[in-house]
Formats: sequence, structure tokens, C-alpha cells
Amino acid sequence: MSHAAAALVYAAPVDPDLSGFGDDPFWLILLKGVAVFAFLLLMTLFSIVFERKVVAKMQQRVGPNRHGPKGWLQSLADGAKLMLKEDLIPALADKPIFILAPILSAIPAFLAFAVIPFGPEVSIFGERTTLQLADLPVSVLYMLAAASLGVYGLILSGWSSGSTYPLLGSLRSAAQIISYEVAMGLSFVAVFMYAGTLSTSGIVASQSGRWYIALVPSFVLYCISMVGETNRTPFDLPEAEGELVGGFHTEYSSIKFAFFFLAEYINMVTVSAIATTLFLGGWQPPPIPGLSGLDHGWVPMIWFVLKLLLFLFFFIWLRGTLPRLRYDQFMAFGWKVLIPVGLLWVLVIATFRVYQKDVGDRTPWLVGVGVVIGVMLIIALIDPGGAKHQRELEEAERSKLAQAPSLESIPWPPPPPAGARNRPAVPAGTSANGSSTVIPADPPARQES
Repeated sequence: MSHAAAALVYAAPVDPDLSGFGDDPFWLILLKGVAVFAFLLLMTLFSIVFERKVVAKMQQRVGPNRHGPKGWLQSLADGAKLMLKEDLIPALADKPIFILAPILSAIPAFLAFAVIPFGPEVSIFGERTTLQLADLPVSVLYMLAAASLGVYGLILSGWSSGSTYPLLGSLRSAAQIISYEVAMGLSFVAVFMYAGTLSTSGIVASQSGRWYIALVPSFVLYCISMVGETNRTPFDLPEAEGELVGGFHTEYSSIKFAFFFLAEYINMVTVSAIATTLFLGGWQPPPIPGLSGLDHGWVPMIWFVLKLLLFLFFFIWLRGTLPRLRYDQFMAFGWKVLIPVGLLWVLVIATFRVYQKDVGDRTPWLVGVGVVIGVMLIIALIDPGGAKHQRELEEAERSKLAQAPSLESIPWPPPPPAGARNRPAVPAGTSANGSSTVIPADPPARQES
């Protein structure tokens, strides 16, 4: 292969042309914005009932079946009930922030969906347009920023409630967003390296022949981080009713509580859409022979929704399967497991990309990798640190057993005298001094004065 051909093969993809996103007429931009808003509301109503039905099926019980056909309008009835409930504000609450916090929690969830591509270019009322509201050269960073802003609604809600338990829940939210947002950002780096762009439409286009789910560590890291990011079981520590009553929304009722509920499910849909876009090819059909022709018109939107539902089922499956973690386990898992694994994986991917692009003579690299793997295997087999740690544990256990009190050192009460051992048993109904005790079978009725 010539140097020019090699440069062509290994050249990084350039950013796609995004100038067409500003050429749509105003009425079309408004129509697409309303369509995205309606889609998120409908997905929220669907997700609530879908979750209740799936969890009921997993637990072999009856789910919602009263409102609408087979109970599918149950979430609509719940929303109407919440809007008609009495709206209470605690006396110690900071009223302006208390009212603003639910709104601040819900709005960023809508904003993040502005750069999600639903499909390719289509014709709407004679106008050619892309099924995407907007796109930026840094669209993925925009989505991360919008998803992060929603947590400030949880923090402000707990701080403004004037109560201890909501405050603790909001502090947990602050720590959670710091730890799991870092892990989520690290999971995107490998995708950026292969796609060569941060534009969502460019990332989808770069997956035409191979989905980035092949970057398995990045995909697993993102799936774990998105559960922690959305406060879902087993990572729903900011609203753990076992120790925080209801967490950050304890003092909320009526439509304000409904806003928090809405934000949680819209965030679920948003992170699922991000996973679909970055790892499952977005709106593109699966790379299976015979399906490659279903990538134009309105059909790709069906692929996008099906992948979205797959991730929503993953959320529900976790809720019906795993118990909630302790808060110390949750934070230790984020800082001691996810972030180190993410950093190591970024280092591996960066090394592999440099090796793939710029290295001509690969023999020294292969020898170096073989030496590193051999040394790691030898260390794993010998394991001097692990053996020493095991010996220390065994010594500590033996010391603990040696210091434990024995039966001989327990101060037992003295034995009874010899004469007391031969004392005759007292018959039933007779006291120790020989007088009989008779309990009447039918005591007299109580006399009322």
C-alpha cells in the first residue's frame, strides 16, 4: 500500500456539514420542536405504565388494568390526580426557590433532546429537512451539560424545603453528579476517537458499517453511569425512602411533585437516546444482510424507537431485579471502580489508535505488549502482595480468637447447696408454705357504680 493510500485509510473523519440546520423555515423549526416535546411527553406516559406492567409481570401479579384499554391510560389518570391535589408549601421553605426547583429539574431534560437525530433527511410538506432539531460541532458536550443542569433542581429543592431529610437527599445528588458524570464522560472518549467528531449526526454516520457497541468497556461503563445519573434503582440514593423518607421531594405535592416525576422519566428517555445514538447506530438499521435498504424515509425512525425501548426495558429490568446499594458502596463504586477503569480504557484505546495509524514497523510494539502481559501474568501467579495480605488476615483472626473469652473464664453462679437439690416438688395449686391456691373458673362480674 502506498503512503497516499495509507494516509487516506487512516485519516480521521472530518466534521459533517452542519450548515443545513439553519436553513429550515421558521414554521418547520417550530413544528419539529413541538414534535420533540410531544414525543417526550408521550414516552413519559408510556414509560410509567410500561414499567408498572413489566415489574408486575416479573413479580407475578396484576399491574394497572383499570383506566383505558388494558390499563394503558393509568399514567394519564395519575397525572390528572396530581394536578387536582392540594398544593402545600412548608412554612420554613424558601418559597421562590421551592417553586423554581421542579421547573429547573424538568426543563434541561427537554433541552438535551434538541440534538438527537431521529432519522435521515425526509420531506415535510414539500420541504427537505433532517429529522433532527439542531446539531452542533460539540453536540455530545451540549447533551452532557444539559443533563448535568437537571441535578441542580434536585439540589435546590432539598435546600429550599427547610427540612433535614430533603437537604441530605440534595447533598447526595451533588456528590452523585460529580462522581458519575466523570465516568460517563470517560465512556464517550473512545467513541470520539473512532468517529473523529463530537457531532451527533456525524457519529451516527460513522457507524454505517459497524456500531460502536463493539467498544464493550465504553458501552458497559456508560450503561452503569446512566443509571446513576438518572437516580434509578439500584442507584436511587437521593430519594431512598428507607433512610430519607422521600429524599429531596419529601415536602413536595401536587403538580410540583409531578414535575420531578416527569423529569426522572424524561431523563431516562434522554440517556437512552444518547446510548442509541453513540453505541447502537442511532436511526440506522442493524448491520444484517437484507435490512440495509431500510435506512431512508420515515422507516429509520422505527429503528430508533425500538432501540430506545430496549434501553427503557433495561432500566425497568434493573429496578425489578437489584436491591438498593448503601451510599458508601455507591460512592466507592464510582470513584474506585468506574473512574479508574474508564481512565485505563481511554489509555488502551489511545495507544491502539496511535498504533493503528502511525506505526509502520509493529514488531517492537508486539514484543512490548507481550512482555507487559507476561510480567502481569507472572505477578498474578506469584502474587506476593496478595499472599502477604492473606497471612495478615489469618494472623488477625488467630489473635482475635486468642483474645476471645473462654467458658472457663465466665463467672458462673455458684451451684445450689446439697439440701436444696433433694427438696420435694411443690404440687400444682399449692404454694411453697403449704397453703392451697384456688383460681376460680368463672370470676364474678365487675360491678359498676
